[in-house]
Amino acid sequence: MYWQDSLMIRSTGRGTYEVTSDIEKMIQASGIQCGLCHLFIRHTSASLIISENADPAVRDDLETFMSTLCPDGDAMFTHVAEGQDDMPAHVRTVLTQTELSIPIINGGSGLGIWQGIYLWEHRAIAHQRQIIVTMQGE
Repeated sequence: MYWQDSLMIRSTGRGTYEVTSDIEKMIQASGIQCGLCHLFIRHTSASLIISENADPAVRDDLETFMSTLCPDGDAMFTHVAEGQDDMPAHVRTVLTQTELSIPIINGGSGLGIWQGIYLWEHRAIAHQRQIIVTMQGE
């Protein structure tokens, strides 16, 4: 059995946006009990991550780390077509992930108790983001 849909997320700018409950609902709607859920974000300046869902400081620390590693406005970047955060956003995406695969177990996600799925917006301003969700299994 195959199932596919998309999830639209409106970011308000740089940061993480939890989509775990949206994905869980989609898994349940698919009717698949055992299989694989694949997520793919259709953008080059936002990514997908699985991170701790209990303490928001974890995601704040990830943002602090990434800002230090790849700061906006760094003179080494020449691609600034959409602003000082343009190329840093692309680098952040390359260093993270544009797709995730999650097992489907007993009609739900196989995530661990402290795991959540997040869209990580790397641009400073708001964007509309699309995640393609594809599931297969039985």
